[in-house]
Amino acid sequence: MQPLQGPGGRAAAAARAGGHSGVHASGHAGHHERHHGRAAGCAGLPHLPGQHLPSGSEAGPRADPESPRSPRLHELAPQSADGEDSGGFQMVSLVSLSEVTEEGVRFRSPYDGEETLLSPERSVEIQNALGSDIIMQLDDVVSSTVTGPRVEEAMFRSIRWLDRCIAAHRRPDQQNLFAIIQGGLDAHLRTTCLEEMTKRDVPGFAIGGLSGGESKNQFWRMVALSTARLPRDKPRYLMGVGYATDLVVCVALGCDMFDCVFPTRTARFGSALVPTGNLQLKKKQYEKDFRPIDPECACPTCQTHSRAFLHALLHSDNTAALHHLTVHNIAYQLQLMSAVRASIVEKRFPDFVRQFMGTMYGDPTLCPTWATEALASVGITLA
Repeated sequence: MQPLQGPGGRAAAAARAGGHSGVHASGHAGHHERHHGRAAGCAGLPHLPGQHLPSGSEAGPRADPESPRSPRLHELAPQSADGEDSGGFQMVSLVSLSEVTEEGVRFRSPYDGEETLLSPERSVEIQNALGSDIIMQLDDVVSSTVTGPRVEEAMFRSIRWLDRCIAAHRRPDQQNLFAIIQGGLDAHLRTTCLEEMTKRDVPGFAIGGLSGGESKNQFWRMVALSTARLPRDKPRYLMGVGYATDLVVCVALGCDMFDCVFPTRTARFGSALVPTGNLQLKKKQYEKDFRPIDPECACPTCQTHSRAFLHALLHSDNTAALHHLTVHNIAYQLQLMSAVRASIVEKRFPDFVRQFMGTMYGDPTLCPTWATEALASVGITLA
């Protein structure tokens, strides 16, 4: 199996240049279509156009492919799906139930107190057994708002753990192991991690440790610092990012793949994603609104149900409403990334960005300052 031949930001570089001379990325835009937005897939939902990588995490202490407690894990992804992403690690969210040492991460069950060690080797073993097309290294994750020696410790440990994951990987010809860049908001530490990890010949790289409470200004600058130093011929996967504006801006900065719980999480609150932002369908104004969520959306929810119907379901505490909204929200993101890919292939990405921002904020010049500055850094102006 050939390693993933991702765009590595080359198509994005051409797009964000907006026709400026000196950018040599022609001929690579087609590769971009293969990877953008593929992490948006979700197992258990109707198969939607463009859905390829459902995500399942092995970080849970009971996720053992050989354990009777975890039957049928090999059937996590439907046979018709093109791939499966291993998902992220929940070390930050499970901090009260875990302990990180050089050996690995030791989780304690909240039910019976049983302890399980997830080492880099065990992490890869589980993902090999799951058949993940993309395997994420075990990294030492700290919140982006943490500062001081702990950030440096986590960064260097992640490098050491990457080497252990590479050594433990038993199917490099069939499964792609991605490194995860750490370093928090410290430019020096993140640069050090980039320099070290890019010395390893892995099929792709993830940008980790962001989107955890830092300011948007800090966020985009760390993304830009990372993409500027990552190989241009390998996929760049930005972890934990799902807001529409963030996706579009980070494509411009050179990112290729994303994952986030946002479309499903916001569905649980009765929120539907649309090009102008979102609709809070629990509000009374939708009680007699018989239009679909988005007349331009081809998802099963929009083709079948009205805003009024979903409003009624939400107020009846019927969980079907959450499923319908989840299907729509994932479809929205898939359609957004499809439009991004098309604009890159057709060499009109800067115009697409201006149109997107104009629709989202009423006027492209009204988009958030951080987004304006991030886009300007790669030659895209909104005026």
